Amino acid sequence: MQTQTTLPEGYTELFKLNLQKDKKLAILVNCIAVLIMAAMFVTGALIVPLKAALPALETADTVYVPLIQLMLKLIVTLFGCILYIVLHELVHGIFMKHFSGVKPSYGFTGLYAYAGSSAYFDKKSYVIITLAPIVIWGIALMILTILAPREWFWVVYFIQITNISGAAGDLYITFRFRKLPNDILINDTGVEMRVYGNKKMS
Repeated sequence: MQTQTTLPEGYTELFKLNLQKDKKLAILVNCIAVLIMAAMFVTGALIVPLKAALPALETADTVYVPLIQLMLKLIVTLFGCILYIVLHELVHGIFMKHFSGVKPSYGFTGLYAYAGSSAYFDKKSYVIITLAPIVIWGIALMILTILAPREWFWVVYFIQITNISGAAGDLYITFRFRKLPNDILINDTGVEMRVYGNKKMS
């Protein structure tokens, strides 16, 4: 089964997912994200204690120096996370375009950023689209975390936490799709996902 720009004959909707309308699903995904975040915080603290990210007052000439250093790290972390969110959705869109030839759309719902497409993706292609950002940026951020000075570890690592925990929805979808037939088609507009099955094969 290949990616389609229109829904083939014989396909019917199996189910749809919409985090804005399905409150139970939204809570589940958010709980998964919190659990991932907590586990990664504990792991990070075992590697580099949080106090290592804080400038030492006793080594500073004045109290303002460590405060400036801390503010700089917070600003870099904030902008790093915002940039990551943009790059995360950009990777989704690049892979959507690669598999379909259809220009993706991007947007922000007020709750989350998204990349969407009017195409219908086969299961294998969609799983790749779903996992591409967490894999690509996960590897890149892991390398940066290893190379970063100890005092900047938590700046990079927090962006990595955003990467993994922020992909809770992507991980949930991949898990849910694992037992679905290979011939399903997925249409993901970014706001809502619809999954279609082939009646002829059922």
